[in-house]
Amino acid sequence: MNAADLHQESIIIDGLIIAKWNRELFEDMRKGGITTANCTVSVWENFQDTVDNIVAMNQLIEDNSDLVTKVYNTADIYRAKAEGRTGILMGFQNAHAFEDKLGYVQVFKDLGVGVVQMCYNTQNLIGTGCYERDGGLSGFGREVVAEMNRVGIMCDLSHVGAKTSEEVILASDKPVCYSHCLPSGLKEHPRNKSDDELRFIAERGGFVGVTMFAPFLKNGIDSTIDDYVEAISYIVDIVGEDQVGIGTDFTQGHGPDFFDMLTHDKGYARELTRFGKIINPEGIRTVGEFPNLTEALLRHGYSPELVKKIMGENWVRVLADVWGEST
Repeated sequence: MNAADLHQESIIIDGLIIAKWNRELFEDMRKGGITTANCTVSVWENFQDTVDNIVAMNQLIEDNSDLVTKVYNTADIYRAKAEGRTGILMGFQNAHAFEDKLGYVQVFKDLGVGVVQMCYNTQNLIGTGCYERDGGLSGFGREVVAEMNRVGIMCDLSHVGAKTSEEVILASDKPVCYSHCLPSGLKEHPRNKSDDELRFIAERGGFVGVTMFAPFLKNGIDSTIDDYVEAISYIVDIVGEDQVGIGTDFTQGHGPDFFDMLTHDKGYARELTRFGKIINPEGIRTVGEFPNLTEALLRHGYSPELVKKIMGENWVRVLADVWGEST
């Protein structure tokens, strides 16, 4: 089977996109054949501001319903595929929007939020991010994990500190994920995960989405799509072929002000890190070039069956598990 046909018939899931949401982006998602993406609607925002973001996203989906459709469950993912639209799964990169109200977890689930990262880089009421001393999961955090398990929201640990991540993995009755990470075995960086961390989450049923955010790749902004495939292969060798997927972390359409917000605590306080120039790997600079990844995996010796797993089938299976569904 050639790469174009394989891509066309596959379920393609991007486990994390934080792009600038507009029609141009949605058109590029269709060009790339994306079946469903976990689309960030909250980072530093509180409850009210996050609700406002969801209102705006709902309107955007309605205004572009020829291209996109909202995803609440895996049936919606398959429906999006059948209809030739891209499913928008809403997710958070920080549990800050829960504030100190456990009941907000159910509220956001009802609004269509399916994945929530426990912390974004720094400390919140739940635990600690990867850019400061890690105090672990709080008592309230344990309650939030249990409530996310109950309502069916996946716990994401991509930007979370090692100790907090370990304690979430142990506390959760459902699979948790690193929706978008890279291995520190290829490049040391606070956002990358060690072999032991990758093995730990996988041995407890967890999932790893592999990002291609260039500052975390071995060759930085000089990286190519082949460097990205190398990172995928590295992680597959550790966690196995059934617990790996794609989580690009595409920031398409955003300018310097956006990255300035992301790299400061709370979006405005102390500077946590500097990324420098942001450019995606050659060969997959935009969401529209997603078919090149299917081709690259085949070129690197992946079977069509394994390509299908990594490009989306694995994500659908683990999301169904977390959401309490059958596929």
